[in-house]
Amino acid sequence: MKTTDTSPAITPEEPRDRPPVTKVAAPPEKERGGSGVLNVFSHGVLVIWALLVVLPLLWAVMSSFKDDNSIFSSPWSLPDRLHFENWSRAWTQAHMSDYFLNTILVVGGSLIGTLVLGSMAAYVLARFDFPGNRFIYFLFVGGMSFPIILALVPLFFVMNNMGLLNTTHGLILVYIAYSLPFTVFFLSSFFRTLPTSVAEAAIIDGASHTRTFFQIMLPMAKPGLISVGIFNFLGQWNQYMLPTVLNTDPEKKVLSQGLVQLAVSQGYKGDYSGLFAGLVMAMLPVLAAYIIFQRQVVAGLTAGALK
Repeated sequence: MKTTDTSPAITPEEPRDRPPVTKVAAPPEKERGGSGVLNVFSHGVLVIWALLVVLPLLWAVMSSFKDDNSIFSSPWSLPDRLHFENWSRAWTQAHMSDYFLNTILVVGGSLIGTLVLGSMAAYVLARFDFPGNRFIYFLFVGGMSFPIILALVPLFFVMNNMGLLNTTHGLILVYIAYSLPFTVFFLSSFFRTLPTSVAEAAIIDGASHTRTFFQIMLPMAKPGLISVGIFNFLGQWNQYMLPTVLNTDPEKKVLSQGLVQLAVSQGYKGDYSGLFAGLVMAMLPVLAAYIIFQRQVVAGLTAGALK
């Protein structure tokens, strides 16, 4: 007699304690469509702004390699050949070499002085509490809103009485004073984002405040120093009002004064090819500095938000 197997069928074990699966709802079609339109609009504005900035620069570089007839007859066409004599004429006959050297001396000295003095003042205001701390800080901040044109007349007489008028070191001191408010404002906010534990460990190990600042805190603030250094370099390199009033010696003029002198001295001759060559000479260091330190500038500007 045969018996049939009546054992129950084996079923796969059902999972236990599995968390419920939640489905993320897709954004509404209207919201996605609105964000897409906003992205297209913002990218379009950026493209238009980039064209407005880049095209004049390219046109100036292209015109510096043309002769005067080509600049007026076909301003938008490429040069028939590269007229390097425009550059040599602007460098030698228009004394752009002397203006270039004077600008490097003034901007180099003022930039070093601004970063050293500004970083020291910003570190003290950001990391130490003492009576009058906020007053001094807001005094620097108020200096950013003070228009420099109101100080030209008294500054002229002060420089004249001190014997600093028409001198390179006098112009360097004025540039430093002009750039300190923004430098202190920028770096004080940056020093507040640095960790205090590192400075406290250095003080416990016996390091003085001076050694802690120059060997520990200042290297940590390198992104901020590069960023504010680039901003000061752009402002001091393109400065025209201060050297025009305080530096009237023809042998000590800077590039901004030299370009104006080149345009005025032409009269009815119209050496526009040499003028464009001198303009590009003055523009190249600024572009080179921004291209080289572009990443450091962005890192310095975003460091405070990321820390």
